[in-house]
Amino acid sequence: MILGVDGGVVGLVALALVLGATIQGLVGLGLNLVSAPVVTMLDPSLMPELLLVLAALLPFFTLARERDDIDWAGLGWVLSARVPGTVLGVLLLATFSDRALAITVAVMVLLAVLLTVRSVEVPVRPATLSAAGLLSGLAGTTTSIGGPPVAILYQHRPPEQVRATLAVLFTVGAAMSLVGIWVSGHLDADVLPLALLLTPCLFVGAWLGNRLQGVFPENRMRYAVLAVCAASAMVLLVRSVLG
Repeated sequence: MILGVDGGVVGLVALALVLGATIQGLVGLGLNLVSAPVVTMLDPSLMPELLLVLAALLPFFTLARERDDIDWAGLGWVLSARVPGTVLGVLLLATFSDRALAITVAVMVLLAVLLTVRSVEVPVRPATLSAAGLLSGLAGTTTSIGGPPVAILYQHRPPEQVRATLAVLFTVGAAMSLVGIWVSGHLDADVLPLALLLTPCLFVGAWLGNRLQGVFPENRMRYAVLAVCAASAMVLLVRSVLG
């Protein structure tokens, strides 16, 4: 046992975190896509606090290298809209089943990917940024997958800007979720030592993602972002349908 968790479980979670952090270091999102299903399957008691803490920490590795590429103007609209989106998500959680909400969000993301994959560029302006932020807050609160709406909107931007802007979004979003859980009195602080123990996995994944940036063709970045968004939606959809 390691900090009250089976050693084999910790090892598998560590591998999932390295893979997820590598993908996120390359395309800007991916940590929860890979690790959330693994953690949920192996030890649901670790969710969501463990991944929220790690999701808040990982973006700092990206920001240490690419903070000058953040689209602060766009983030202002996204984060402002994410607040009511988070509140709406909390209200929906009390009204609809988790499965119904997850399926709805997954289908919406898949439709967005299909609509944009054929080079349809959605204009990045206050209205679309606010819509993406609202959906991100809603999806992040109800399903823990809040990155795709904003990633799809930024898919035609330079890779550095995609990664840096999403990094800020993930840090702030995870912090908001943790504060919400704490205020509601449901924060499980027992997972914090395990999160600290697993933090080196983020270092390894961030390093690998950074190395892969040099060999991954920049003109393929958009398709990689869309692929990760579609994969996250499919994982969410399958997990929800199968229960």
